[in-house]
Amino acid sequence: MNPQSPHQRPRPETLAVFTEWAAGRHPDRPALRFREAGGGWATVTYAGLRDTVRRTARGLIALGIEAGDRVAILAETRPEWTYAHFACLAVGAVVVPVYPTAGDEETTWVLADSAAKAVICEGPAEAARVEGLRGKVPALAHVLLMTGPCEGRAVPLADPGARAESVPLDDLRARSAAVRPGDDAELVYTSGTTGLPKGCRLTHGNMGAVQDATMHLIEGGPGDRTYLYLPLAHLLAQLIQFSTLLYGGELCYFGGRIEDVVGELAEAQPTHLPSVPRLFEKVHSVVRSLAEAKEGGGERFDAAVAIGVLAADGELPPERQGEYEAADASLFSLVRAAFGGRLRWALTGGAPIDPAILDFLRACGIQVFEGYGMTESAGVISLNHPGAVRYGTVGRPVAGCEVKIAPDEEILARGPMIFPGYHANALGTAEALDAEGWLHTGDLGALDADGYLTITGRKKDLIITSAGKNLTPSHVEQAIERARIVSHAVMVGDRRPYPVALITVDAQETAGRGPDEVHELVRAAVEAANAQVSRPARIRGFAVLPQDFTVERGELTPTLKVRRKAILERYAAEVEGLYG
Repeated sequence: MNPQSPHQRPRPETLAVFTEWAAGRHPDRPALRFREAGGGWATVTYAGLRDTVRRTARGLIALGIEAGDRVAILAETRPEWTYAHFACLAVGAVVVPVYPTAGDEETTWVLADSAAKAVICEGPAEAARVEGLRGKVPALAHVLLMTGPCEGRAVPLADPGARAESVPLDDLRARSAAVRPGDDAELVYTSGTTGLPKGCRLTHGNMGAVQDATMHLIEGGPGDRTYLYLPLAHLLAQLIQFSTLLYGGELCYFGGRIEDVVGELAEAQPTHLPSVPRLFEKVHSVVRSLAEAKEGGGERFDAAVAIGVLAADGELPPERQGEYEAADASLFSLVRAAFGGRLRWALTGGAPIDPAILDFLRACGIQVFEGYGMTESAGVISLNHPGAVRYGTVGRPVAGCEVKIAPDEEILARGPMIFPGYHANALGTAEALDAEGWLHTGDLGALDADGYLTITGRKKDLIITSAGKNLTPSHVEQAIERARIVSHAVMVGDRRPYPVALITVDAQETAGRGPDEVHELVRAAVEAANAQVSRPARIRGFAVLPQDFTVERGELTPTLKVRRKAILERYAAEVEGLYG
């Protein structure tokens, strides 16, 4: 399908009528695809999606959910998340996504700060967690269950209280029609690399502006399939959900186990894949390791990628066509098959990805587009896309979004996708939005002559050494993390004489290696990174930590961003040892 402009591809005025709108255009096409209990795949049509959302929404009305009420969703990515999401929006409620990995303190804060009236839980375990917090969440009246037996006060999501039929369909339609673009659709809490998360108010108009700005950049239509394993609690996954269903595609949910994602891709055969960089890094690492296991394999791998990039860029000399065909048969086609054989559009964001990995995938015939956004911008500010790609950047600002760089290099953004402010936090709103409507992102960056945006660091992460040198940690951290042996690198050095690093290693890459060999490989990675940065930014010492960072221990956000403060507190002794 050729890209279309926003006015050529209409969308519903609000998300409240989204499933009605979509079913009116593609009633019999498959909308959702998911694993059944027996392991096979099941599908739901657009008409079936609409009917389930109708039934669920009428049940919410019967339960007493009013327009403007906050309803939290605490579950992994699954079709019931989508049903709950659209049902809440249809009745005019405000959705509050909660990460299943969030600890009790963060979950309590989100539910209490948002004054959630109801929580929709994945199963009995999550419901039991919420019940244990009920005393600290005074507004909470209902706990609903997506799956499993209902115990205590919990009721089933499919038809809470079995009273859905008591609510006329016209009542639901009236509720949906009453929702306006300026009404809040979601209250999304930032992942909080420092302090408690803030609740970002996002309106139906904010979400619609993102679709207007991006839909004509995404080549998609009926027959296309998006594989979704990212958490739907994160805005990127939700935006992909909306986009897929807007253009009449099929949304395919992962089976629930992150370790099965690579295997499922071959089976699901998606055309579109949103992902964090880690998935692509893993595929590249495994393929390169297999190549290097053979004598001269590393050199042959690099040569194959180089010729594949020439072909991808349309610069392959005719006399080298045979080399390309041999590389395609022995390597590129196998990688395409691992992704299902149909993948033509992949999106990554949230963290930088090594250009070498992008070249590898491009050589295989898989384009990965980097984008940039934040919750406060409804998920999107800039995007690489077919026809406008510059590797090493996060693309040009999308239509309707202005971007400028402040004198201190902070990225500022303005447009209809920018949020109206934080919930019950006037001070935070004033710090984020200036009088002219510019969002102060907190990220540092630069715009090139062609308008492509590059992220250079995070304003709050700047390190000032005791010698007065200003250092941006991300530069050297990303350089160290290019080594396959390294999982995470965290620069330390604020008010210290020189920078050092805390490093975690990849379990697969270290399997079968002794501590001394691992240390030497990490040392080589640090030295290679030091050669790429200025002298003051060079790492003078490092510690290899005994375990990788995890979300569960609070060292990573649910979107896998490093929580620097938590890491420095946990490993304070190791840091002191490096300076001792």
